[in-house]
Order: sequence, then structure tokens, then C-alpha cells
Amino acid sequence: MEYAKNKRKQFYQNLGKLFYAIAIADKKVHASEIKKLREAVDKQWLDVDKVTDEFGTDAAYQIEIVFDWLLEQEEKESETYFEEFRSYYKDNSSEFTDTIKSLVWKTADDIAASFSGKNKSELVLLAKLKSLLQ
Repeated sequence: MEYAKNKRKQFYQNLGKLFYAIAIADKKVHASEIKKLREAVDKQWLDVDKVTDEFGTDAAYQIEIVFDWLLEQEEKESETYFEEFRSYYKDNSSEFTDTIKSLVWKTADDIAASFSGKNKSELVLLAKLKSLLQ
């Protein structure tokens, strides 16, 4: 049971890295991108499963925790975090059902579109993500 919880926690942490990579693609995370991430977690990701962390909090909040931590560190390496997600995805592809893939795509696309539409760097990352998820 504990192994499964830790595995799911890693899943959400890697989604946090992916969504941070999308938001920081243009070297700046905008308030509207943070807001869109929080909305997605609250309205969509909390319903994915009932796994909780060691504090009894829904594990989906790991998405926000990792995103916020990276933001505080002022990490600007979008490609680094995208590659970490890609590696995790390839090693754990069975966790990504069609429904999850669709939700990953929707969240990433919504974050990218939330501030003045999608810019070139975001479009490049979204294309890589779309290719990965197929």
C-alpha cells in the first residue's frame, strides 16, 4: 500500500514538473498561468483518484507543491523539467491511460493559452508533449 502511494505521489510530482516547464517556457511564469494550474488541480486532478500523501492530503496537490517549489527556486530551465517528465513517462507509461493523457494535454494547453495565447516556446513544448502522449 505504501509503495503504491509513493508511486502515485511521484506521478503527481512529475506532472508538476511538466506543467512548470510549460509555464516557464518563455522564461517567466505569469499569474494567469498559476491560476489556471490551480483551477485544473481543483476541478480535474483531485477527482482522478483517492490517494493521499503522508499528511492525509490528496496526492494531486503534489502538482502544485512541486510547481510552487520550482517557482520559488526561480528555476528557468523549461527543457530540463520537460525531459524529466519525458523520462518518467517512458518508464511509467502504464500509468497514463487515455483519460489521463487527455487531462495532461488539456491542463498543459490551458496553462500555455492562459497568458496572451501561446508563444513559440510553448508551442514547441506542446508539440513535443503531443508527440510523447500519442
